[in-house]
Amino acid sequence: MNKTLAPPRPDEHTHTRPRGTVAWRSKGERLSFLLRPRTLIVCLVLALVSVVALVVSVTVGDYEIPLSAVPGALMGYGERLDVFFVQGVRLPRALTAIGVGAALGVAGAVFQSLSRNALGSPDIIGFTSGAATGAVFAILVLGASRLVVSLGAVAGGLITAAVVYLLAMKNGVQGYRLVLVGIGVSAMLASVRDYLLTRAELTDALGAQIWMIGSLNGRGWGEVAAVWIGFALLAPVLFAVGQRLRFMELGEDAAQGLGVNTRSTQVIALAAASALTGAAIAVAGPIGFVALAAPQLARRLTRTGGTTLIGAALMGATLLVLADLVAMRALAPTQLPVGVVTAVIGGSYLIWLLYTEWRGGRA
Repeated sequence: MNKTLAPPRPDEHTHTRPRGTVAWRSKGERLSFLLRPRTLIVCLVLALVSVVALVVSVTVGDYEIPLSAVPGALMGYGERLDVFFVQGVRLPRALTAIGVGAALGVAGAVFQSLSRNALGSPDIIGFTSGAATGAVFAILVLGASRLVVSLGAVAGGLITAAVVYLLAMKNGVQGYRLVLVGIGVSAMLASVRDYLLTRAELTDALGAQIWMIGSLNGRGWGEVAAVWIGFALLAPVLFAVGQRLRFMELGEDAAQGLGVNTRSTQVIALAAASALTGAAIAVAGPIGFVALAAPQLARRLTRTGGTTLIGAALMGATLLVLADLVAMRALAPTQLPVGVVTAVIGGSYLIWLLYTEWRGGRA
């Protein structure tokens, strides 16, 4: 659709438009939106960094591949080892990292928006723990295939979301109540996982314990398809309610005054974000702190006061693909689980976030 920059109307005043934005309207004014140049620049930079990290991930390793040989390997010709490592090992791993990071970034932004709390990420309030418990149950009790493990993770996330929502719902869902209930439910689920591990065979328990750290080692095209299909199905639902989430950050009364059905928005957003979290965890395990840090970093870089779903997705993808690159090369030839790297980075970020919340009188 051809869009033109519309001049301000005579009855518009400069203070009605947020500073640093440009208003765009289509012909006939059937479509209009505010374009924030800073947000656009930040998103483009994050996308570029993700692409650069992907290219570096494909080329570096114990068997290095020249950048000039990558296009040929992608097309299936050239050195046999080049084709094997690019198509079969490194590219699917990098694409999985980007997809999982984007999914966790969006889910974290939704949870933080609903709770109106910077600590309201799936890591903290139990949704990641619920998805991990569902997957561990499938691994240890059902001896399940990868498909059943994935379904177990999604089901665990959805059941946990329903329990936390019902326990936290009293005259609406309040931010700190949601966080506190989620922390309690997460502790209970951790005890369930520990019990399952004690009752499992040693080899199964070790496999489940390694999976719970969070890793992208050995991920192939099946995992790429799983996470990106889940993202393609669930992210549009969350983007569709993004504007309503921004209104709800003003408070439920204000959102209702603006015509937002807060109850249905909460249910839709929680269900879709929990399922998206489960899809990401099913592919890579419970990788921590990406969902916590990505939305906050995106919000600070773009200097926006509300939900930034696209920015959070790009930030999550950038963080995870960079963390996986560090995990591959930091102790080469030994490869670390990426969850170890995100835990070190995310733990430091959490300490800083708690300190700033305390300094601001919000914790």
